[in-house]
Formats: sequence, C-alpha cells, structure tokens
Amino acid sequence: QVQLVESGGGLVQPGGSLRLSCAASGTIFRLNLMGWYRQAPGKERELVATITSGGTTNYADSVKGRFTISRDNAKNTVYLQMSSLRPEEAAVYYCRATWYELDRGYLEVWGQGTLVTVSS
Repeated sequence: QVQLVESGGGLVQPGGSLRLSCAASGTIFRLNLMGWYRQAPGKERELVATITSGGTTNYADSVKGRFTISRDNAKNTVYLQMSSLRPEEAAVYYCRATWYELDRGYLEVWGQGTLVTVSS
C-alpha cells in the first residue's frame, strides 16, 4: 500500500515562509493527482493546492500568489512552498495522493499531517 510522510512543519512568524515535503513510498503505481489540505482547530479540512501528474496546478483563492505546489516524480515527492504566512493559516497540513488500479479503480491515501504554527 502507498504511504505518505509529510515533513517541514514547525513554528514560523507571521509573514514568514515554510516548505513542506510529502514523500510517497511502497508503490509501483503511477501517482496521479496530489494535493495539500489543511485543517485548523474547530474548522473543516480545506483544499490548499493540487498538482496533476503532468504538472498542472490549482490553488485555493486565499493562497494564490503566496503558495507554490510542485512535484518531483522521480522522487515520488510533492512540495508546498508557503510564503507570507498568516496567523489564521496555522493548521495541520495533510498530503493526499491518488492513483489508479485496474481492479479497484481510483484510490487515495492521506499522510499523517504536519503541524504548522504561525505565531510571533
């Protein structure tokens, strides 16, 4: 089964930057859409950014111009570069990946999450 491991979270000041990484392992499958989501205390999990296997990106309106999602298919890794971070963006950030199997169709897996704290 595919496993995702996020890293790079931590404490950053408002206006600061962080780079999150998500490494996939345990698969021979071609990973398709990958994305980053976040969940703050008391709030629903929300989409932050996605990237297709071909490199097409999509962002939540609130992060456009500040966040960049990218992937390295050779390393089975997806990244999220976050700049100008705001206190309200403190959350657990989760990585998600999808792939296709002939017998089961499209499948998904989530990482365990990495905590981002934005505070002075």
